[in-house]
Formats: sequence, structure tokens, C-alpha cells
Amino acid sequence: MGLYNAEISAGSLMIPESRKVAALMLSRPTQAQWDDAIEVENILQKKPATARRQARLLRRRMETIDDAGLELIVGAEAEVCAQILLAASIRHSRLIGDFMRDVYAADLRKLEKSLGHRQWDSFLAECEHRDEAVKTWAQTTREKLFQVVVRILAEAKYLDSTRRMGLTPPMLHPKARAYIQQLGDAETLARMEAQR
Repeated sequence: MGLYNAEISAGSLMIPESRKVAALMLSRPTQAQWDDAIEVENILQKKPATARRQARLLRRRMETIDDAGLELIVGAEAEVCAQILLAASIRHSRLIGDFMRDVYAADLRKLEKSLGHRQWDSFLAECEHRDEAVKTWAQTTREKLFQVVVRILAEAKYLDSTRRMGLTPPMLHPKARAYIQQLGDAETLARMEAQR
């Protein structure tokens, strides 16, 4: 598998859905119990194919953290929940982490006011040099990924909105920072604090 994957195109942080999936994960379900919760109980309140795809993404994303992180996602206030989910997203998808390092943090340092679509295109061109597979991504996939990354950053309050895409300097909640430090993940912490 290459450096980058387009799996995140299945959805942004999806906070309410992530809380439900995190609670399900904490119950240590068997595969049959997992399938029942997603497809029969329909805990995500989505059409079956969408529910399966989103549940798979959320599970893979949250498998990058431990039970303490899952408990924060389930029970912490929205700000902490969103920041833990962002950390899990960065750990799951190098595309988000590299974008935050190469574009978001760089723009903050240059005192830019907002993100632009042009930056996404040049960022993907850089990604192509690191991972040949990126060249094979369809234009629709590239557009969808941009929308999802922007939505993730807006949900985590790194952008003021998905429309304006105004840069908001990161204010990491002490609980989220302490948790990421406890994981020993200096790289994710650097991305979330917009450091190089």
C-alpha cells in the first residue's frame, strides 16, 4: 500500500456518528454484533451501503487510538471530541497530516487569510512525487477529497467555515493535548499545533 489512500472520501469527522461507533467499539463486538448494530439496528441512520462504508471508515480511523481516546470521543464535550477525532484522522490518513503541515501551517506562517483550491492542486502534485498511486486518482476523487479535508478542518475549528475557508489559528484543548501526549505521538501533535 502506498503512502496515501483516498479512503477518507467516505466522510469527514462525522461527530455524532463517530460517538456511536466509538461506543460500539468499546463494547468489543463480535463481527456479527457489529454487522447487526450497523445494518439491522442502523445506529448511523443511513442507507445500508452508506452505513457500512462510513462505519468502516470510522472504525479504521478510531482503531489508531486506544480506549481512553474512544471514551473521550463518546463522553467529552464537542470541542475535545472533534480534536481527538482529528488526531485519529491524521494517524489514519497521511494525506490530512501532510496537508496540515505543507499547506495549512505554511499558510498560517505566511499570514494568509484563507485556503484556496489552487493550493490543493499543487499539494496533490507534490503527493504524486511521494506516491505514484496519487496520479491514478480521478478528478472526481480529488474534488471529493478536497471537500472532505476542508469539512474536517472546519469541524475541528481550524477553518471558520467550508465556504469562506478562513484560517483559524489552532487552539488545542488541554484535554486533547494531554491525550495526544499520552499516546506519545509528537508528529500528530505538531500537525495539530501547526508546527513544521
